[in-house]
This record gives sequence, structure tokens and C-alpha cells, in this order.
Amino acid sequence: MPTFAVLHPLPEPALQLLRAAGEVRMGESTGPLSESELEALVRGADAVLALPTDRIDGCLLDAAGSGLRVVANVAVGYDNVDVSELASRGVVVTNTPSVLVDATADLAIALMLAVTRRVGEGERLIRRGTAWSWSLDFMLGHSLRGRTLGIIGFGEIGRATAGRARAFGMEVAYFSRSAAEPAVEAELGARRLELDELLECADVVSLHCPLTAATRHLIDTAALARMRESAYLVNTARGAIVDEAALVEALDSGAVAGAALDVYEQEPRVDPRLVEMENVVLLPHLGSATVETREEMALLAARNAIAVVEGRPPLTPVTVPGAPG
Repeated sequence: MPTFAVLHPLPEPALQLLRAAGEVRMGESTGPLSESELEALVRGADAVLALPTDRIDGCLLDAAGSGLRVVANVAVGYDNVDVSELASRGVVVTNTPSVLVDATADLAIALMLAVTRRVGEGERLIRRGTAWSWSLDFMLGHSLRGRTLGIIGFGEIGRATAGRARAFGMEVAYFSRSAAEPAVEAELGARRLELDELLECADVVSLHCPLTAATRHLIDTAALARMRESAYLVNTARGAIVDEAALVEALDSGAVAGAALDVYEQEPRVDPRLVEMENVVLLPHLGSATVETREEMALLAARNAIAVVEGRPPLTPVTVPGAPG
């Protein structure tokens, strides 16, 4: 009977699938695990189900032993997994794409609206009890209609965000390592640009690429300098795609108008300078945080793990990461 090491509690439907297929050994913590806790959970396991907060590398493989066959990451991103090392030892890596597309795209649009319409500022004003009254020039923001959305990474989430942005009357440009199908570009009214061109023309830049060696600090001092002073940066992908210190400097100097962030370079730590800025919207990594989406993610991870230990191909395998997708 295979053993499934579930590093953190998962929704019950996923656990039911795993229990029907083998023995489940589950951690009780929802936060990061200590080295000793991790080793105890994975020792002798056939499959490991991990979260983005878990570092999956050679040390974990050593602790698990030679019987480990699959690591199922309950996330679409897999920057926490040393995919090359696992592949060299014959361990399959899977992720959970597709099931979180709508939730993440919805949140990207919510962040765009929040930062351009000063939603966070307005709510803080009310909660502080600050006196206010309606007037024609009170807390004016900017409309999305007629503006250009620049999407970096035109995979499923990027395309879903583009579709939603079109409903708000936005023009869409994108940067990706490969061009979308002409039919997709036509449907979304999207045009492919080089990164520098996109940064220079976009009113909102939204990040939807994976975190890889090629995309770490993709948005750095030089990239931010190319953006318009009136432009906004939105990040629902991975924090380290942005050089956070450079972003703070750009916001402080007025080189960009604002930012809306769901992820952070040193997550869960948030740079305290960002917290103090009124033109910044901050969320605690809520991109996929709906009840329905998290359950579907856990179910897909469970199905991937079961498939591999039963000798079948995984549903959503991961290969060695590439550039912006």
C-alpha cells in the first residue's frame, strides 16, 4: 500500500481520494515546517503533496529515501521545487494549472480597479474616521476604459485576465516567449510586443509569468524606468519577479503611479516602506483563495499523486522551467 505524505492539511475531498488509494501521513501545521518535521513526514513515502511554502530539493529527497516517486505541488507555480534535481533522481513533479485560472484573473482585475480607483485609500480614510464630503475633485482615480493593459506572460491566466480587461474597454498588449495563436490574438484584441515596447506603452503592467532564473527581477530599476509615470504595476504571479527595493524607489520618486501586489519577494515579509504608501494596494497572496478553487487544486494534486504511484501518467506533469510563458 503506497504512503502519501501530505505536508499540510488539505480539503477533505482530496484526503478521501488519497485514503482510498493508500496510507495518508499528514502534517498538522498550516505554516512552514521545521527540518525535523519535514523529514519525519516524508521518510519512506511514495508520494509527497506540498504547498508553495515548502522547499522541495535534494535534502528532502535524501530524507524521503529511494521509494519516493512523485511530488505533487498544490500550486500552479513550482519555484519552490528543484525540478531538475528531482528529475535526475527519477521523481515526477506535478502542479495544478487551469483550475485556478479564473480566481487569479479575477483578483488581477480587482487589484487593477483597487489601485486605479484608490479603493484602498478610500477604505482606510473611512476606517480612520477622517472627516470627508463629496466634491467634484475628491479622491479622483483613473478609468480603465481606453487604457492599455500590458500582460507579461500570456499563458492561461494572462489570457483570462486579458479577456476580463477587454470587458472594461482596455486595449491589450502582451510579452511572451512565444506568440499566441492568431485566433486567440484576434479574440482578445491582443498584440505581441517586445518587453521594452510593452513597458513603454502600457498604462497597467500585469505580471503572469512563472518565476524562473530568466524572470527573477525581470521588473528591475531599468524596467521600471521604462514605464510611464502614470502607469501602475500589478503582480499576482510571484514576488521575486519584481525587484522590490527598486519598486519602492520608483514609487517613492514618482517614476510609476502605483502598484497592487498579491505576492512579495520575501513572502510573507512585506517591505514596511510599501505598507506606508497610499498608492499601493497589498494583499496576502489571495490569488487562488476561493473555497472552490483550493478544493479543485487539492483534488488535482491528489489525482496526480495517485496516478503516478499506480503506474499511470500524471495529469499535469512539470518539466524544467522556461522563460516567460
